[in-house]
Amino acid sequence: MRRIKFVAQKEIYHILRDMRSLLIAFAMPILMAFLYGYAINMDIENVTIAVVDFDKTSESQELIDRFYKSTYFSMADEPVDLANPEHILRSGEATAILYITPGYGEALTKGSEFELGMTVDGADASLALAVQAYSNELLAEVMRDRLPEGMEIPGVAISQQILYNPDLESAHFFVPGLVAIILMLISALLTSITIAREKETGTMEQLLTAPVKPHEILIGKLLPYIAVAFLDGIFVLLFAWLVFDVPFVGSEVLMLGFGLVYVTTALSIGILISAISKTQQIAMMLAMTTTLLPSVMLSGFIFAVKNMPGLLQAISTIIPATYFVKIIRGIMLKGAGLEVMAIQGGGLVGLMLLFMFIAARKFSTRIG
Repeated sequence: MRRIKFVAQKEIYHILRDMRSLLIAFAMPILMAFLYGYAINMDIENVTIAVVDFDKTSESQELIDRFYKSTYFSMADEPVDLANPEHILRSGEATAILYITPGYGEALTKGSEFELGMTVDGADASLALAVQAYSNELLAEVMRDRLPEGMEIPGVAISQQILYNPDLESAHFFVPGLVAIILMLISALLTSITIAREKETGTMEQLLTAPVKPHEILIGKLLPYIAVAFLDGIFVLLFAWLVFDVPFVGSEVLMLGFGLVYVTTALSIGILISAISKTQQIAMMLAMTTTLLPSVMLSGFIFAVKNMPGLLQAISTIIPATYFVKIIRGIMLKGAGLEVMAIQGGGLVGLMLLFMFIAARKFSTRIG
């Protein structure tokens, strides 16, 4: 028993002196509890909806107010371009468009049958179903509140058209996002061990004595992995298309261009991790922690970013997958072009340049 006590005391001293073990033991559970507690929000609320009011009556304004004052829906920042109404859906600025056609107020007053129009972005099947249910519920509430007790509710309904995923297949929403997660993880893992492996095997010294500059070493290490990750991306996209029957209605060239930017960003993160890690094991652990968890939880892959607390929304802006998930879903499912994806593409390019700059500086410092 005494010997066991000495061994246990020795191990406690090691843990207390090893900051990495302490971080794993205490910081990681707190971080995961924070992320899971706040990011996992299955409540569907504040769904952005745009309204086009052709009726222009007090009844139509009442309906609009009821939609926007509910917890279900929020107002779109941009008005609907009637020449190209789907633009607001392709860009993700709105999830649905409600059309209040002329005659709504008169039909409500007379109690006659009438049909409103709505187009819904069906890329996220669960969200589209929620929009359908919530909008019908709110319309029924408006009609019940206006009618005397016992009077039959008029036949006013919303005719809904589902775009981009009319069959509401959940795989069409999740599989493109999964491509983004897989590429981030694989790309970061590939390069995270490259410099750490050189340090462990002792070949870094040989590399440093060669007549090459630090930035040439960095570029030389990145290029093969860019090619490998790029091919990975093509294979995963083909797999999604052939096996899960996910449609690809956008530009293949645009998708490959953004994919190249994305994998370069992920590889730069891996180089940065590799430069600050002493062993391959630590590098792999850091790569898994800093890429997989944030990309799954905070990128909008599963949970809507706008429903998260402000701090997590701010953190999501420096996660490359936040931009690429929207890009890949927009191009594959909605046929979005460069003019629609410009903001997301600009954010992704900015992160690529930022992480490449930091990785180059840290790499040069470490080998210097």
